[in-house]
Amino acid sequence: MTASFEVVATYLVETYLPLEQAAEAIAGEQSTGTFTAVARETPELRERFAARVLAVEEIPATGNADLPGATRPNGAGRAGTAPQAGKRSARVRVAFGLDNFGPSLPNLLAAVAGNLFELRQLAGIRLLDLDLPAPFAQRYPGPQYGVRGTRELLDRPDGVLLGTIVKPSIGLPPEDLRLVVRELAEAGIDFIKDDELMGNPPHSPLAERVAVVTEELDKAAARTGRRPMYAFNITDDLDRMAANHDLVHAAGGTCVMVCVNLVGFSALAWLRERCALPIHGHRAMTGVYTRAPQLGIDYVAWSKLARLAGADHLHTNGLSNKFYETDEEVLRSIAAVRTPLLGGYETLPVLSSGQTPGLAPETYRRTNTTDLLVLAGGGIHGHPSGPGAGVTAMRAAWSAATSGTALDAAAAQVPALQEALDKFGSPYAGGA
Repeated sequence: MTASFEVVATYLVETYLPLEQAAEAIAGEQSTGTFTAVARETPELRERFAARVLAVEEIPATGNADLPGATRPNGAGRAGTAPQAGKRSARVRVAFGLDNFGPSLPNLLAAVAGNLFELRQLAGIRLLDLDLPAPFAQRYPGPQYGVRGTRELLDRPDGVLLGTIVKPSIGLPPEDLRLVVRELAEAGIDFIKDDELMGNPPHSPLAERVAVVTEELDKAAARTGRRPMYAFNITDDLDRMAANHDLVHAAGGTCVMVCVNLVGFSALAWLRERCALPIHGHRAMTGVYTRAPQLGIDYVAWSKLARLAGADHLHTNGLSNKFYETDEEVLRSIAAVRTPLLGGYETLPVLSSGQTPGLAPETYRRTNTTDLLVLAGGGIHGHPSGPGAGVTAMRAAWSAATSGTALDAAAAQVPALQEALDKFGSPYAGGA
């Protein structure tokens, strides 16, 4: 088995056992082994199919709590939550032969994750990264539009792309949605999307939303010469998801949104094969995999799978967000989405969660790119002068950030920006 036909998984491993023993437990459980030797696990079979531990790099203790049921030393029984002396941590790299599962996302996950998180030899286990071989590129075409295709559809060849989420998230009747879309389009927004909570409810059926929104966007395009992209949430069971896509496409819609974790990577890949529109990949429920530092799947690994499956846009969170992630974690997620994968898989990072105009300078300074889709929900809809002024404020803030103009100087020229700064503040005041 050559390296080019192996998947290499990198883990954070925490254990009271010798690190090498814990690493071998991972390799055995996730390939040919079990809890005891079996007759037909021959040397020849292991040589071809057994996962191989490539490296065990001990790192300083993390201080993470133990996973429930973790084996303690000297037969001391099963752990609760608090760590005890003797626990060690390491970055472990394990190679899995592609012959074991082929270029298949669900079967890849069975190998590199599967029962792994349940092993009691491990007091902590987190999949950090995946190095994937070329056959995955042959099987999964990945994003159909990505950064460049999205810019072409929007006729925005450069500059940050600015968007919002329809608010209130749910409960808005279609005719009120019409007014929201009209105001946002008139203000020059690039992108609007359904909230992930808005699917196909009785009070606002998808078919009615599609009809109302596309009509308003067509009218806006006739008046202004620009047509914002609207991502309709088509998340549903497979048969309904395909029908929802067809409904949006037939009406002249230009984007669909899918909650990646709620349908799964395989369903996303299935949709990608049939999809004629950009797929806006929402990360709802990602915290289940990413939030606990000693457990789960890191965003870096998760985002690679979502990109392979076909997400053209992928949520990363934004700086100073309302959720748990630190700025450093968000920046690492943005960098992960922007890093080439298997020579391509260009996906547009989507910054969201508590985004306001005051964040623009620091976001631009620390990402050093405008290949971003920045979504401000409350930061636009909560503007004192309404959503249209919210769009104006965001546009002015990003123009100032990319030109090196101080926000207060820009706000002196754009009253809507000053109003936004007065209400939301500038968390990084004094920075670049």
